[in-house]
Amino acid sequence: MAKTKTTSSKRPNLPQTRDELLALHRETRARRNAAAHGSKEHAAAIDLICQIEIEVARIERAMDPPLV
Repeated sequence: MAKTKTTSSKRPNLPQTRDELLALHRETRARRNAAAHGSKEHAAAIDLICQIEIEVARIERAMDPPLV
């Protein structure tokens, strides 16, 4: 039977403010860029970037008025 790739549903504890998330996003992009392409570190950084961007979008949608 072939193995299937599973993704972890465990989410890291992310900051709760937009500014802190954006700072973490910058740091994580730098980590991704420094990692060897295709390595576990590279993939983990890409996954974290996605999670950060989802949280930033969630915060921005909740803003009143929305950030343009």
